[in-house]
Amino acid sequence: MRLFRSDELLGIARETMDFVLEACEETHPDEYMGFLRADDARKLDIDRTGQVITDVLVIPGTVSNPVSATVKTSMKPNDVQSVGSVHSHPNGVLRPSDEDLATFGQGDVHIIVGAPYGRGDWRVFDNRGEPTTLDVLDVDLPEEQFFDFTQADIDAELAAEGRRRGVVDPDLDDYDDDGGGFLSWFR
Repeated sequence: MRLFRSDELLGIARETMDFVLEACEETHPDEYMGFLRADDARKLDIDRTGQVITDVLVIPGTVSNPVSATVKTSMKPNDVQSVGSVHSHPNGVLRPSDEDLATFGQGDVHIIVGAPYGRGDWRVFDNRGEPTTLDVLDVDLPEEQFFDFTQADIDAELAAEGRRRGVVDPDLDDYDDDGGGFLSWFR
């Protein structure tokens, strides 16, 4: 269930699809596996209600070989932005296997990419395994920073905790031998 968002999936960002194709090719001859995440189209300056696939979430601990990719489901976040999955078939077959169909229950779309991983080497299926379509959209994805904070943000948080930059609580000094403590890497 998505609150305050349209469930209509408008497509996948070209940059995201290019990432998928490159990741599948780099993983070859093993299968690639990831989960698709979507953002509100209005965030991407699209004047329509709906969602656009903008990200691929790769789960730590995923194990793959030439005929399968296995995800540790306990590592998959319960993500309201998740709309489906993507995986590759190194043999080039662009239809879901019985094992694929068993995993299609979560999400609305499932992309299968086949070798040689060119722009036309992929197909989309709904959660029942039926072929469907997915437009590739030319949209500008927002710049996201992995560390979405500044030194001023860190200083303000330390001040709120009664600390100053470079001054470390002695109780946290168990993390290293140089006297810098746990927060010494912030200096």
